[in-house]
Amino acid sequence: MNFALPLWIDALGTVLLVLGAASALIGAIGLARLSDFYGRLHGPTKAVTLGVGCVLIASMVASSFGTGRVSLHELLITLFVFLTAPISAHLLVKAALKLDSRVRIPPAPRR
Repeated sequence: MNFALPLWIDALGTVLLVLGAASALIGAIGLARLSDFYGRLHGPTKAVTLGVGCVLIASMVASSFGTGRVSLHELLITLFVFLTAPISAHLLVKAALKLDSRVRIPPAPRR
């Protein structure tokens, strides 16, 4: 499929792809450099979710304008990633807190 997109669509796609790649790179650096489990989980969860979202939105915009139809595949993938990544990170932290005896959450104050 060979189609030409308007310049502003190319510029928007380029900005989203560069932002997504930079965000994913920051998340990967955070994974490599942070020392404990919680830090290693926090960096990639936030940054890579944003990076993947930007790349998928760029793909959705280019595909929608290129074919003339709204591309729902990328939108569904984006929604799935935005819903599952924070939930899985939350479950991993809850499991780690339960297993790690050094970390204790203070009890809620009584009323």
